[in-house]
Amino acid sequence: MRYSALRVIKEALTGHKGWTPAWRDVAPQAHYDYIVIGGGGHGLATAYYLARNHGAKRVAVLEKGWIGGGNVGRNTTIIRSNYLLDGNEPFYEHSLKLWEGLEQDLNYNAMVSQRGILNLIHSDAQRDAFTRRGNAMILNGADADLLSTKTIQKRYPFLNVDNARFPIKGGLAQHRGGTVRHDAVAWGYARAADQLGVDIIQNCEVTGFRIEGGACLGVDTSRGYIAGGKIAACVAGSSGRLMSKAGMRLPIESHVLQAFVSEGLKPVLPGVITFGAGHFYCSQSDKGGLVFGGDIDGYNSYAQRGNLPVVEDVCEGAMAIFPMLGRVRLLRMWGGIMDMSMDGSPS
Repeated sequence: MRYSALRVIKEALTGHKGWTPAWRDVAPQAHYDYIVIGGGGHGLATAYYLARNHGAKRVAVLEKGWIGGGNVGRNTTIIRSNYLLDGNEPFYEHSLKLWEGLEQDLNYNAMVSQRGILNLIHSDAQRDAFTRRGNAMILNGADADLLSTKTIQKRYPFLNVDNARFPIKGGLAQHRGGTVRHDAVAWGYARAADQLGVDIIQNCEVTGFRIEGGACLGVDTSRGYIAGGKIAACVAGSSGRLMSKAGMRLPIESHVLQAFVSEGLKPVLPGVITFGAGHFYCSQSDKGGLVFGGDIDGYNSYAQRGNLPVVEDVCEGAMAIFPMLGRVRLLRMWGGIMDMSMDGSPS
């Protein structure tokens, strides 16, 4: 079924009786050519591009829970390519270009909104650093715009540019950056992959690997053994825990990244803004809630919840840049598990 405005009108006039499930609910087969462990954004995208770009057949995605219920539904929805290093910037710029054509590619409304992202500058040294980053972005084919204090004050009149402690001396803007609905990305990739013949198997947790002679022959799961030709692990912050079942110790560590959302408000924040004097970022969702976050928790954890010191640090950053947030009610908070390399790159 192809989604379109005409389809929506037709279903509205006929009692919405023609809609079909977005993807099939299938039982696992005994063998697949490709097994992708993890039904989040990375896992579903891997399966989709294997099938679409490389013509792969007999592909399965194994998800221990339900599609959209893991880390893919626990992030703060920001998309961008405003990085400095040559090892990072082309990677994220390619990703941003995929975002720009994603909805047409998948025939699914992922709510991609290129409303822009602004990194505030609070010192002369930071201006030099952001100028260097902006030039690196341009050299790698991305867009970058160094904004003056006057321009920022005109676009964001609620910011106190003359703050005695954190004066705003400019900002680095990437106008192609923005936000995307995180769980809609998972649903869109799942639907598109299913239409290409990919089996999406939910409630199927991988409990072990069958390895003989240095080759992985398949995986043991909560729904039985499944043989596979090639097996990919796309489980984000659980990568270390999963691969330990195969006797591998990965050079990464897992941290919790907390996120917060406020009660719904009238439109107040036109894009994404990050605080240059602390680790704080904020955007406004289509439902009106302010979505914000800060730094990762300082210790390793697999828990999908955070600790109060980080909550305090995030709220301090929020009050420093947006004093008006002091009167806003916090609706909910959660944590997602981040897999981090020792040097944090790419991050």
